[in-house]
Amino acid sequence: MALVGAFIVPHPPLVVPEVGRGQEREVSKTVGSYHEIARRIAELKPETIILTSPHSIMYSDYFHISPGRAAAGNFGQFGAGKVSFRSEYDEEFVEALESCAEGAGVEAGTLGEKNPHLDHGTMVPLYFINQYYKDYKLVRIGLSGLSGTDHYRLGSCVAKTADKLGRRIVFVASGDLSHKLKEDGPYGFAKEGPEFDEEVTRAMKEGDFLKFMEIGPDFCEAAAECGLKSFIIMAGALSGKAVEPDFLSYEGTFGVGYALCEFKIKGEGENRDFGRIFTEKQRELVRKQQEKEDPYVHLARQALEHYVTTGKYMALPGGLPAEMTGRKAGVFVSLKKHGSLRGCIGTISPVTGSIAKEIMRNSVSSGMEDPRFPPVTEEELPELIYSVDVLGEPEPISSMAELDVVRYGVIVTSGRKRGLLLPNLDNVNTVEEQVSIAKKKAGIYDNEAFSMERFEVVRHK
Repeated sequence: MALVGAFIVPHPPLVVPEVGRGQEREVSKTVGSYHEIARRIAELKPETIILTSPHSIMYSDYFHISPGRAAAGNFGQFGAGKVSFRSEYDEEFVEALESCAEGAGVEAGTLGEKNPHLDHGTMVPLYFINQYYKDYKLVRIGLSGLSGTDHYRLGSCVAKTADKLGRRIVFVASGDLSHKLKEDGPYGFAKEGPEFDEEVTRAMKEGDFLKFMEIGPDFCEAAAECGLKSFIIMAGALSGKAVEPDFLSYEGTFGVGYALCEFKIKGEGENRDFGRIFTEKQRELVRKQQEKEDPYVHLARQALEHYVTTGKYMALPGGLPAEMTGRKAGVFVSLKKHGSLRGCIGTISPVTGSIAKEIMRNSVSSGMEDPRFPPVTEEELPELIYSVDVLGEPEPISSMAELDVVRYGVIVTSGRKRGLLLPNLDNVNTVEEQVSIAKKKAGIYDNEAFSMERFEVVRHK
């Protein structure tokens, strides 16, 4: 016994008639497909349903697996409190999954539960499943801010746990697609919305789980999606398996994409370990990047790699350009892994004797001291892409009209509070956004007076 079926489903509460009050008829394909999937799950007779939800408890660096014997919930927040649920958890599976994740180096467990109640990302699928089948236990897993490969590895642990326990499981990946399909939708329209949905639904139809992992975080953010990482955990559970996709339907009636797809398991499959394939492709991308990196970026890479592997700061190497050793400037070093930020720390004004020393200092700080991320590990080094921004001298400005998000970075100051945002960043499209983000970084409230400076950078990558 092991994984016997996998499904992608959306979670709009309005497909529940008591919530939709007639609106559900406008997404009749979604409702019909949901009933069909629920019938198929009933035919598979799983002992345990593994359900991943974007609306369960979420942490930036940890996967939360719901603890305890059972949990309850209802649609009260959507005006239908009489529609309620109580699900019994598979405690043995949860304990074994925690152990497997620990052994695989995946940060996952039952700690930090803030709200034990079932979320709507869980209850919408259960509303349909429970009409046809109730003889199961539930394992509810939240998403995280960790990388796509970490989500994939957690999915692999789910499959391994099922094998170890001899448990017959079905995987339900709950997640909506873009929320930016229409001007009158919940988040308005962005061209990335329909583009995202087209790419993801094509990947579903083809069973191309590598595409799930290759979609970049900036594209996901611009499309305002919520389900992709849920799908990636499912892909990890199907690692090494041949699948036959059955794409049931897609609708975007209300400005949000709803897709339903079944993946029928057809035995073992060659070249279906997409986590390994993705990592190899990323490492090859980094190798090609290294071949053309300039001395600024190369020095940043050398400095961090030396520190991670030896625990010591590297001595200043010889043969560097005079510009790097003979001039001082503020420097920011940014690290990216698989398209996502992995660290960024810098200095507005120089604190060392040269640009070269500034790069070395800030590269190590970006990798080891950025409070948003855990320290970089030796295993990650071959997957990091570096960029180095050398700052020009800041100059005071009196209004936002003197800014340009592509050409100038901005420094905002209010008393001791000071925040900086570099120029030409992904998803920062207006001066107003640029200043707003810089103020948030500094902790400057909207009612506080502040001054601004602008600066240019020379970006090396």
